[in-house]
Amino acid sequence: MEQAELKSMPDAPRHAPDQARDERARAMRRSGRWKLLLVLAVCAFPLAGSYFTYYVLKPTTRNNYGALIDPRAHPIPPLAATTLDGKPAALEAYKGKWIMLQAGPSDCREACRKQLFAMRQLRLMQGKDMERIERVWLITDAEPLDTMLLREFDGTDMLRVSKAALERWLPVEAGGDAAGHLYLIDPLGNLMMRFPKDADPSRVKRDIAKLLKASAIG
Repeated sequence: MEQAELKSMPDAPRHAPDQARDERARAMRRSGRWKLLLVLAVCAFPLAGSYFTYYVLKPTTRNNYGALIDPRAHPIPPLAATTLDGKPAALEAYKGKWIMLQAGPSDCREACRKQLFAMRQLRLMQGKDMERIERVWLITDAEPLDTMLLREFDGTDMLRVSKAALERWLPVEAGGDAAGHLYLIDPLGNLMMRFPKDADPSRVKRDIAKLLKASAIG
């Protein structure tokens, strides 16, 4: 009787151990994917948050001194820039850094020298963050530069560009020109801020400090 009952019982699945192993493997793969997504989200959050705040929310309570520029409309264009000795150069090479930018002819008179001096001091005033900033002067003609000027503002990168290409790119105040402004380019290579003519250095400093503090890049 007992033997008959045993024979009537259904056979146990032959591949149960294999199925269990497969299920554990699938569970481990799912867990691994979720962990990877979580790590990517944590890494991307500071960058996404800072740019969402500055480029999307644009709260009316923000008391920035410089005029914010839509970065989507003003990426660095092809400028066919060259170094002072005629070698090809490009502003794109500075990506990853903030760029303080001025533009104008090689005949650098009082207002031009004042801006070059302001860029140097504004960078120094950022303290430990100064290494995140580059200074660039875009020169709109091919005339030689004063040797004393080169020595005085050593550390400012000087590139020659087409005046027409520059005018198509840099927005100006009504009735003004690009030579009267300081500009700020973000580490992604987008023009994002224009400071007024004869800008107050202390207020420019505050704007730059806020951006450096809020940004997780550059």
